[in-house]
Amino acid sequence: MGIFGRSKTTETVPAAVSPGLAALTGDYTIDPAHTTLGFVARHAMVTNVKGKFLDFSGSLHLDGTDPSRSTASLDVVMDSIDTGSADRDGHLKSADFFRTDEFPTMTFRSTRAEAMGGDDYRITGDLTILGTTKPLTIDLEFNGSAKDPFGNERVGFEGKAEILRSEWGLTWNAALETGGMLVSDKIKLNFDISAIRQA
Repeated sequence: MGIFGRSKTTETVPAAVSPGLAALTGDYTIDPAHTTLGFVARHAMVTNVKGKFLDFSGSLHLDGTDPSRSTASLDVVMDSIDTGSADRDGHLKSADFFRTDEFPTMTFRSTRAEAMGGDDYRITGDLTILGTTKPLTIDLEFNGSAKDPFGNERVGFEGKAEILRSEWGLTWNAALETGGMLVSDKIKLNFDISAIRQA
């Protein structure tokens, strides 16, 4: 059973919370050294370009007794974008895309957590890019908890979501001679999160 597990026979009656799940209740800090915030965009309609953000901070509050009270917060430094190409990264930071001089940070603040059964849950919140705030829903899988060799209590999650970048004002594009556009509107988001319990 996952941290947000519910009975599979009904969506209205929560499963009994095991002592192990209840013990995970607490506040956690996302560990940037062991966390990846990635994205994938279709390029020229024939290949995928992958990127990630290198500078970010975030926190989680996990409630193993009442999972719906769990929350998440994330702040991302947009200048830390990394796609493996300095020229492409510079373009993404420019006025054509993220305008990082004017909007240096992207933020996410959760508004709802839902149990989906097993190790799966869904978190919905407000994603702000370029000063525009719109809802984002992320499907997450709880990967478990462990104490690392340094005595840190950790929890891990994997997540995914999709957005249309145009909804946040990211509309730059270029037409291809063969038809279609250079950069896809749909962007896939990938999360691999490790968080450390606060003392």
